[in-house]
Amino acid sequence: MTATLIDGKAFAATVREKVAGHVARLKEEHGITPGLAVVLVGEDPASQVYVRSKGKQTVEVGMNSYEHKLDAGTSEADLLALIDTLNNDPAVHGILVQLPLPKHLDEDLVINAIDPAKDVDGFHISNVGLLGTGQKSMVPCTPLGCLMMLRDHHGSLSGMDAVVIGRSNIVGKPMAQLLLGDSCTVTIAHSRTKDLADVVRRADIVVAAVGRPEMVPGDWIKPGATVIDVGINRIDAPEKGEGKTRLVGDCHFDSCAAVAGAITPVPGGVGPMTIACLLANTVTACCRANGLTEPEGLTA
Repeated sequence: MTATLIDGKAFAATVREKVAGHVARLKEEHGITPGLAVVLVGEDPASQVYVRSKGKQTVEVGMNSYEHKLDAGTSEADLLALIDTLNNDPAVHGILVQLPLPKHLDEDLVINAIDPAKDVDGFHISNVGLLGTGQKSMVPCTPLGCLMMLRDHHGSLSGMDAVVIGRSNIVGKPMAQLLLGDSCTVTIAHSRTKDLADVVRRADIVVAAVGRPEMVPGDWIKPGATVIDVGINRIDAPEKGEGKTRLVGDCHFDSCAAVAGAITPVPGGVGPMTIACLLANTVTACCRANGLTEPEGLTA
């Protein structure tokens, strides 16, 4: 391996430390405690683990955590009524509805019922539009974490050639907007892009968010490029024993690391940054709601 390892776990700890410092100052100087409300509908095991982790980290940085766990059969009307209550609660500065929702609930309708100023996931159509037009918005957590790591590693990103592989509303599209905002030349590619390997080979920055295990091999990577691997895929690992699995990214780590200048691992790369940025967004939302100066370095 020749690439520098971008340690998302360590960087996320630094972000949480900054968040905790801002929370302490908000309490001491203004008597305000940022509050994050998380709504979980149903009993999806992965979502339950994620919500527990969010709640734990929210409390650890000194913020108030409000968890609302609803039955899988909860009606759309009842869920929307809860969101309306949270929208009007001054103690709640950030609202997150854990996805995926049960199939009988309209995810777009639910997300767009959240007050855009409290939409700490950055998924509301108003925030999507604000980000796309370069205005102040709530920024989706995973792309924000990627941007923070890129800025930390490179300093200025101005003029760099970036390729984002993946066009999802959650990562690919907002990632491209953030890179444009930092004056990169940006290409959004995907599984149907013609000559995808050649497109990726010209990039100084590769953000892989396509959801296909180890899709990007090392011979697609320009020597010295920075690779941000957003993928989290579970594959069979017979070397560990029968029925065992392991986590891999969208990039083939060993071959990419042999060529790249820097790379994020999976696990331990982008993943830990997502919750750290959720906490950062909650502090930002709290400051905006109270007309206070936003903390530097915690948003785009």
